[in-house]
This record gives sequence, structure tokens and C-alpha cells, in this order.
Amino acid sequence: MLLHLCTWQEVEARLADSTGIILPIGSTEQHGPNGLIGTDALCAEVIAEEVGKAEDALVAPTISVGMAQHHMAFAGSMTLRPSTLIAVLRDTVQSLARHGFDRFYFINGHGGNVATVTAAFSEIYAESSLDGEHGNRPVPRCKLQNWYDAPGVRRISREVYGAAEGSHATPSEVAVTQYAYPDAIKDVAMEPKRAPTGPIRDARDYRRRFPDGRIGSDPSLASPEVGERLVKASAEDLAKDYRTFLASE
Repeated sequence: MLLHLCTWQEVEARLADSTGIILPIGSTEQHGPNGLIGTDALCAEVIAEEVGKAEDALVAPTISVGMAQHHMAFAGSMTLRPSTLIAVLRDTVQSLARHGFDRFYFINGHGGNVATVTAAFSEIYAESSLDGEHGNRPVPRCKLQNWYDAPGVRRISREVYGAAEGSHATPSEVAVTQYAYPDAIKDVAMEPKRAPTGPIRDARDYRRRFPDGRIGSDPSLASPEVGERLVKASAEDLAKDYRTFLASE
């Protein structure tokens, strides 16, 4: 169930049964010639909703803008500074914790978020540990899982795309958005078919090295049929992990 489609009474009633909540987080950034700018947020959102259905869990509104400064030379990309994203995550967790949630399961769609989200968790835990008045009080538990790291997803991407998966604007993530939003599929020629690889530095350097936005990938291989397989595989693996997380001490 989506939190933003509930009434407050429904949320209060659900808290009597479970204090866990799923939070999709992604990014708003370029994804090459045929990838939607919202790809990272859309993938996380679609898969989080599937996990929510499977586990009868609440799913919070998607955090759609992440840490994407290296994409800012491409039109439409947006970013938060790491310190800003940390503050957003801290306030999000504390707002929900105020109502009784204590298990926060983040489903992430953007590799650039990982370091900042992990730092945000440390800030949340440190605030509890350093609170002189309520020191060492119970603190919310937070976990981050990347949808694309699910074993089922890795297996399918190797089987279908092999080395053409690359590391940005991948056919796997484009396929997920094609499955979720078939009316937004873009048919664009790739030149070269498989993009070059290399390091990521600042935004200008990124645009110079990877002029169409891709890194090592050939997203022209994407299809909604494979996207459906990827969504189901990721949701199945993450649902199991979410159950384990809720049961952990």
C-alpha cells in the first residue's frame, strides 16, 4: 500500500501490525539517448511497489532527486549536495519514526546515492548515541538495498546482455522503465553500439568522455519483456530480504 494514498487513520492502524516501511530512492539524471531522465527513481519506485504488494507493506513516496553532480552537464539532470541529501533522509526517517516506524528499508536505483545514504544512516545513529538526555535510546534501523544488485537481476543481465550491460544507462534499467512506461519507449540509434568505459570525475569531464551519457552500455538491447523479468526477479529477492530485515534484532 502506498503511504500517500492512505488516510492517517489507515497508517495508524497498520502501525499496530508492522512498524516497517519501504522507501524508494533514486535520481533525476540523464540516461543516454533512449533512457528516461527519471530512470533511477522510476526503477526503484516500480520495484518497491511490487515488494510492498508481496509483503503487504507500506511504501513511502519516492525520493526522486539524489546525488548526481557528475551528470550536471546534461540538460534536465538535477542533484542534491551530499549534505542536503543527508538532511532530507534524516528528516524523512525522523518524521516517520515520530509516528512509530522503526524499520526503514531503502530500495535504491542510483549508485551515486550509496555513499551519501550510508553517511545519512551514520548521522541518524550518531544523533541517538550522542544525545545526552536520552543517550543510547532505541534508534530506528535502516537498510539500503540496490534493486540492480539482487541475485536474480544479476543473473538475467548476464544472460541477456553480457558485457553490453555496462555501468550507466544500462539496458537492464532502461528495460525496467520500458516495462513500466511502454508509452515512453524511445527508439534511438546508438553510435557506437557499445559506449566507451572510463572513470567518472566532474560534470564537464563526464560530458567530454561520454558525450551521449552512456558508460560501457548498449541500451538499444532493452525490451519491456526483459524489463518485466527484471522487475519480478528483483522484487522476489528484495521481498525475502525485507522479511529478514523486519525479523532481525
